[in-house]
Parts: sequence; C-alpha cells; structure tokens
Amino acid sequence: MKILITGSNGMLGHDLIDVLKNKHELVLTTSKTLDITDKNGVIEFIVDAHPDIVINSAAYTDVDGCESNPELAYSVNGEGVKNLAMACKEVNCPLVHISTDYIFNGENDRPWIEDDDIGPISVYGKSKLKGEEYIQEILDEYYIVRTAWLYGVNGRNFPKTMLELAKNHSEITVVYDEVGTPTYTRDLAYGIGQLIESEAYGIYHLTNSGSCSWCEFARYIFEVADVNVNVVPVTAKEFARPAPRPHYSVLENRNWAENGFVPLRSYKEAIKEYIELIK
Repeated sequence: MKILITGSNGMLGHDLIDVLKNKHELVLTTSKTLDITDKNGVIEFIVDAHPDIVINSAAYTDVDGCESNPELAYSVNGEGVKNLAMACKEVNCPLVHISTDYIFNGENDRPWIEDDDIGPISVYGKSKLKGEEYIQEILDEYYIVRTAWLYGVNGRNFPKTMLELAKNHSEITVVYDEVGTPTYTRDLAYGIGQLIESEAYGIYHLTNSGSCSWCEFARYIFEVADVNVNVVPVTAKEFARPAPRPHYSVLENRNWAENGFVPLRSYKEAIKEYIELIK
C-alpha cells in the first residue's frame, strides 16, 4: 500500500516508519512539509500523492499547553483532522486517526469501552473529540485509534523524564490518583500495521495490557532500571497543573479483541524492552 503519514517526525511517527517501511510505500510529512490546518494545502497535497491510506499521527499533545492555547488546540486537533478527512474523501481512501483516553471524564470504576459516553474535561480532550466527530461526519471508512500514556524512543515522555530526574534527585513526587495504561509507541505502531490490512473499520481502544497509577509506573521504571530513588505519592490536586486529567482512563481493547487481534503485551514487558534500548 501507499501510506501517507502525517507527523512522521514525532514519537509515534518514527515507530510507524520502522514498522511499515519494508512492506509499504511511505509518503512522509511533517508540519513543515504539510500543515494540516491549511485546508486547501492538505487537499491539494493528498490529491497529488493519492495514497491508499492516510495515518494521522500529527497532533498538539501538550495537555497543559492546550489549556492556555485553545485556538491552536482546536485548529490542529479539530480543524486539521477535518481537513485530512475531507482530503481522504476526495481520493476515496481511509483515514487512521490517533485519539486519546482524555476524551473520557475519568469517573469510572471499570475500563472504558469504545461506545461508553464521552465527556472530556480538558481543552486537549475536547479538541481531540472534535477531530473524532469530524471524521465520523465526513468518512465511512476510518480507523479511530484511542490510546494512552504514550512513550517511545524518540521525543519527551514520562519514563525518560523520571530517569533524567533520578540523576539529580534522591526523592521524586509522583501522582498516585490517576490510573491508566502506559503504552509503548513501538507496540502501538505494530498494532496499527495489523489494523490497516484488515478493513475492519471503526473505533478502537489500543494500549498495552494492564494498568497502573503514575506513581506505580515510576516505581516500576526505577526497579527495572535498577535506580535507587524514593518515589513519594501525591494527589493530582497537590501536584497542581493547568489542565485537569481524568482520574481513571484505563481503556478496554474490546473491539480489538472482538475483531480477532491479539492483545498487545503487558506494559511491564514493554517498558523492560524500552529501558534496555535507551540505557
């Protein structure tokens, strides 16, 4: 297949390239070569490239930044996605869109399934939901992939931050009352690679298996990396940040399993591999 990837220089974009390059023809774009907020530019570029499928891994993902820059958040995560969907309709190709656990309000006592009521509590979550809505309005053939707590070899992320902090701190405070599933972008990329060959369109939750709090995750990272740091649990309220986060955003990968795909490995196995790679 000829696959156009937006945000190809991002954390997930790098892994998508590695996973897909040997099997498919890739058209790689970044914000410099394709500004997804430019409607006419997007349509012209995609009509000219005429891909078999578009994977949108471009997004404004700074959750706190979105809170102070809502116009930019909605422009990239909402209107930008709308432009891609319109361009895909023009060339009659499916769109794969990466969405987020933050479209849920976090008030749940069980993992969220794909058709649960949505209710984002942050500008980031609301802008990402707007992108989902545009896709469903415009296209019949799409894959909306909601994932969570991403980390990868390329780019800033929680495990990297923890290990950097540990170099100069013997004690680190980490939130314990937010629970989710850390997801390795390499595993997510493999999952997307399987999905695009299935033609099983729709909304998917796709994360590594298992769940934990940020505090538990930090402790496990240090255990695996054999780093001696005291992790002090604090509440999200104590660790004040501009944007509210869902307290419980574990995603059940129900549609993934029901369509016959094998669950992604445990987040504990994935982080072991990741730490070996970045040592």
